[in-house]
Amino acid sequence: MEQLTIDGTELLNETTETEALSKFYKAFNMKDMLLMEQSWLNTDEISMDNPIGGILRGWKEIGHGYNKIFNGKAEVYVKFYDFSIHKSQNMFFATGREQGYFKTDKLEIPLEVRTTRIFILQYGNWKQIHHHGSIDNPELLKTYQEAILQ
Repeated sequence: MEQLTIDGTELLNETTETEALSKFYKAFNMKDMLLMEQSWLNTDEISMDNPIGGILRGWKEIGHGYNKIFNGKAEVYVKFYDFSIHKSQNMFFATGREQGYFKTDKLEIPLEVRTTRIFILQYGNWKQIHHHGSIDNPELLKTYQEAILQ
């Protein structure tokens, strides 16, 4: 059985958990800051813990992080796969894997990230409130972190 892979190019017709994930990945892969802002709950209570290091708290810090990626020299692409969705009435989380690349004119780094994203339902729309991502391979993590800091 083939499982869905999400990268933001999916054609979805209703407000579902999968559509919320697709909206995020479309914003990320298209470097669309407005769509990214719409996919997150824009409060001080949200958080992100990703392979770059540290924990970002609040939309101001998280938005600044995405701005750095979107306006940086690297092209970054990820797709979400091998995931499961766990839902309650007003919250869901998706846990799975991301695969993609970080590419500059000097290097290309393959990305393999374990990922969890948590969303809450606000006024009929799913809004992301937390992201956690980890790179298992220590050499890949070191290479990625060094490339980001350049």
